[in-house]
Amino acid sequence: MGQRLSGGRSCLDVPGRLLPQPPPSPPPVRRKLALLFAMLCVWLYMFLYSCAGSCAAAPGLLLLGSGSRAAHAPPAPAAGPDGTAPRLPFPAAPATPPAAGQEPAEGAASQEEPSPESPDSPSSISSFFSGSGSKQLPQAIIIGVKKGGTRALLEFLRVHPDVRAVGAEPHFFDRSYDKGLAWYRDLMPRTLDGQITMEKTPSYFVTREAPARISAMSKDTKLIVVVRDPVTRAISDYTQTLSKRPDIPTFESLTFKNRSTGLIDTSWSAIQIGIYAKHLEHWLRHFPLGQMLFVSGERLISDPAGELGRVQDFLGLKRIITDKHFYFNKTKGFPCLKKAEGSSKPHCLGKTKGRTHPDIDRDVVRRLRDFYRPFNLKFYQMTGQDFGWD
Repeated sequence: MGQRLSGGRSCLDVPGRLLPQPPPSPPPVRRKLALLFAMLCVWLYMFLYSCAGSCAAAPGLLLLGSGSRAAHAPPAPAAGPDGTAPRLPFPAAPATPPAAGQEPAEGAASQEEPSPESPDSPSSISSFFSGSGSKQLPQAIIIGVKKGGTRALLEFLRVHPDVRAVGAEPHFFDRSYDKGLAWYRDLMPRTLDGQITMEKTPSYFVTREAPARISAMSKDTKLIVVVRDPVTRAISDYTQTLSKRPDIPTFESLTFKNRSTGLIDTSWSAIQIGIYAKHLEHWLRHFPLGQMLFVSGERLISDPAGELGRVQDFLGLKRIITDKHFYFNKTKGFPCLKKAEGSSKPHCLGKTKGRTHPDIDRDVVRRLRDFYRPFNLKFYQMTGQDFGWD
């Protein structure tokens, strides 16, 4: 029966194992598990897709999408045991935004700072990935003094990963105070949780209104003053002015009201700035001494890592900036960074730093030292530090 195959066997005689067999049906349990897993994946996808927009305000949740609409809306509070909504631990946001171009009042500006407990404050992780962070009023300010070494200190501090600082001098508390704290805060860089916002404006130290104004912003602001031998500082100040205005009178003629009597002209800013004790009295009326750190401009050159260690301790930072960050530039005569912030190359301060001072009459220098001596001694007593200028 049937067609004969080679070898004399019928196709009906081929063993069953040589014919294609249908795949065995999976057990019912495995089919149910596979279906359940597929449904779970679909549900998870839909949940994450919707959460990217509606759950953006949830604390600690890393956003998968922009969530721009819901990111500014606080999460709905859970109802209490009696079914009533609980009282919020923070004031509710205003129902309507301010009109376009309208700035908040100065008194309200500080209240608008994002607090760590606020649900709208971005977490460190989400801020890192979004590159946003938040702008804060400075917790520390380098307030002086001009030609003392403030630029060097700021550049050195910016190497620290937990320090974020404005590069330019804002001059808010001496020149632009009428623009308000909201304007001032907008100048600050964005920071993550745990980072310190800083700025430096050396003229604050000699501005009579600055202590009260900074205290009004925050009584907890930490203040750093870089001081230098007042005679050397005055000559450096004059050298800077001379580079911009070569026609100014000589240092000697500006120093004295009357050269023959030896009466020093304290109205000249180059002389007046160096009377540190007088300026410090104004600051101590608004800030305790423990909230101020006095950095030696001389030691900032001879031992930058040592002075930076004191500054990091004062700011409550881990001592990350050490000797390994510096090398001494013999040409300029001061230390430079082996690696600047955001760079792998060595960095020295610009050509405007480390200028060669003009030769000053030795008798004028001696009279200036005699003039500053009592003020220096009082400054040592007030700060509890001997800077060794005499």
